[in-house]
Amino acid sequence: MRLGAFLSALRPALPLLLGLSLGCSLSLLRASWSHSAAEERCLAPGPPAPPARGAPPEAGEGRPGPGHEDFRPRIVPYYRDPNKPYKKVLRTRYIQTELGFHERLFVAVLTSKATLNTLAVAVNKTVAHHFPRLLYFTGLRSAKVPHGMVLVAHGDERPIWLMYETMNYIHQHFGSDYDWFYIMQDDTYAQAEQVKALVTHLSINQDVYLGRAEEFIGGDEQARYCHGGFGYLLSRSLLLKLHPHLDSCRNEILSVRPDEWLGRCIIDFLGITCVSQLQGQHYHTYELAKNTELEKEEEEEFQAALAVHPVSDMTLMYRLHKQFSRIQLDRVYQEIQDLQMQIRNLTALTPAGEAGVTWPVGINAPFLPKSRFEVISWDYFTEQHLFSCPDGSPKCELSGASKADVSEIIESAVEQLNRRYQPLLRFSKRQLLNGYRRFDPTRGMEYTLDLLLEAATQKGHSHVLAKRVSLVRPLSKVEIIPMPYVTEATRVQLVLPLTVQDLDFVANFLDMFAMNTLDTHDNALLTLLFIYHPYDAQRVGQVDVFAGVKAMVGELEKRYAEVKIPWISVKTEVPSQVKLMDIVSKKHPVDTLFFLASVWTEINMEFLNRCRMNTISNWQVFFPVHFQEFNPALVYRGEQTASSNTDFLRDGHFDRHSFAEACFYNSDYMTARTKLAADILDRDEVLESMEVFDVFLHYSGLHLFRAVEPGLVQKYTLRSCNARLSEDLYHRCVLSNLEGLASRSHLAMALFEQEQANST
Repeated sequence: MRLGAFLSALRPALPLLLGLSLGCSLSLLRASWSHSAAEERCLAPGPPAPPARGAPPEAGEGRPGPGHEDFRPRIVPYYRDPNKPYKKVLRTRYIQTELGFHERLFVAVLTSKATLNTLAVAVNKTVAHHFPRLLYFTGLRSAKVPHGMVLVAHGDERPIWLMYETMNYIHQHFGSDYDWFYIMQDDTYAQAEQVKALVTHLSINQDVYLGRAEEFIGGDEQARYCHGGFGYLLSRSLLLKLHPHLDSCRNEILSVRPDEWLGRCIIDFLGITCVSQLQGQHYHTYELAKNTELEKEEEEEFQAALAVHPVSDMTLMYRLHKQFSRIQLDRVYQEIQDLQMQIRNLTALTPAGEAGVTWPVGINAPFLPKSRFEVISWDYFTEQHLFSCPDGSPKCELSGASKADVSEIIESAVEQLNRRYQPLLRFSKRQLLNGYRRFDPTRGMEYTLDLLLEAATQKGHSHVLAKRVSLVRPLSKVEIIPMPYVTEATRVQLVLPLTVQDLDFVANFLDMFAMNTLDTHDNALLTLLFIYHPYDAQRVGQVDVFAGVKAMVGELEKRYAEVKIPWISVKTEVPSQVKLMDIVSKKHPVDTLFFLASVWTEINMEFLNRCRMNTISNWQVFFPVHFQEFNPALVYRGEQTASSNTDFLRDGHFDRHSFAEACFYNSDYMTARTKLAADILDRDEVLESMEVFDVFLHYSGLHLFRAVEPGLVQKYTLRSCNARLSEDLYHRCVLSNLEGLASRSHLAMALFEQEQANST
């Protein structure tokens, strides 16, 4: 009985045990077959054994032989010289750098002083945003370089010299960073997306000289050079082999055209000629004739062209870009229709049948909530108002991006109806009756519109009808934006402006600063800015209103011997944020990272690290939205506050009206401030209506990163709003005070309790 029970319990596990046994047996048997040869090759010292008969020599050494397209990995053993002192190995921060990966494509545009501000600008506006890296090379530069263009001037307008210096520069600065190098002229229109698609289909381990092949005049019939007007593609391996011979080519090869000179150099020293097709990929070009009507150009050669030459002026460049963009858009729409047809045909064969086809075809199905807490609510809107407002109010005016979004959706709906029913019916919008929208994270923004339309027939009869339409604005391809790398080791310079009204809160600020930065030895410094009213400044010899604060600073400097907290005294009636920052900026180096704080801010290491990471010199400034606690008298009404029990549960909101806190580099501020000074022309009264945020917004090309910051918390206080400042700044200050009182539910409860007390 016991044996039978044991076998019955073991029966479900028998297949697993048999599989494990069989696998172990086969692995041991395979190891015994390869043991002798492997042991001899791995353990025996001396040179490696010769390759087997018929095998190429490269294959015997672990490298790909001729015809092999894939690289075989090789394990490099670690060897440490015992005679040398041990040194810690520095690992790279990115795995891409450690593995030796390269960027895909580098583009060089050859221009001149005469065409830099015309054709080169047109090239920059049409293709620069498609290529990851694009540089402009010229002999002599003009006095003013167009905005957004990186220019390299060699100092000589001779064409051969310009080509020679350009190839040297590319090899020296980018030869080890990119796999492909595309050289073009500023009178060439290149289809950027087609060029990028071309290099993705080519193998990087070959010497490639690809372009429009042309014969040399009076030269060898077999030799070809790539015509510079249509652009040409060079591989990294060819550039590395060509560089040692550039000096010889400059001295020995005589030519008038730089593309012929480069082609002759590659042929003479490397034996590689220009080709127009390689590995099944064709480099299509189109030579543009005079007075060509681009809008009527329907030739297959034109539509397939990667490069068009010659382009005589900027207008022609923009017309070419418009025409090719239209062609590309038509191809994309046709491809979408073909894919949708294939999806319909395949879905009919699935168990769900035609009912399994989602709308729109190819877009993810709507999100299905599993509970009532996951239901995505719809927002109701009309052409004038939105009934789901950001501030929680029941109704607000439709403006800005929301208004543009609604207008575009209505126009698109009417356009789609006309496209479907013409020429039988022609629709025109009369009114939006009802509008609903919601954001579905799995597919995009969904809309449902009730439209009042007027339908007109071909005979001129018209009729008014209401029709409901549904639209989807699908999510596009997610793109990772490259950002410069920053570290958390940067020193932060805190700047704290103080007025007489802030004296009651200085002690708490200094205590938090000492506990979270000085005790933890965080790399942060503090500068105090004492703002004296003219009346107080006259009596500073008898009564100093900031004497108590200065005494606190002295106590901190005694407690922390290595710490110095400087202060700056300013006399003004209107404490403009920009004017105060001008004074501080002149007293610090240009590479200083400022954190413009307020006296109610609780400084902590978590936020300071985010200030360092989110602020990038010459790239981005950071304006955090601090968390403002509500008035405890209204929220708790005499009960114990949540913040006294725990530091994480606090009642408040993110104050989006405040721009008092900011993180930015001094160099970026000085650059924007210089542009502001040239614009206002010594009209200092304009500065009273501006904040540092406005300076960066209007007078710098930097990214302004504005985000909620849970690590930046402020205690509740009723702030004094200076009526001498601009109306906008005063209005924002008043709104901040009002919204910081309490939430709507707390205010309603306070009013209810007050009415109950009055009624009794």
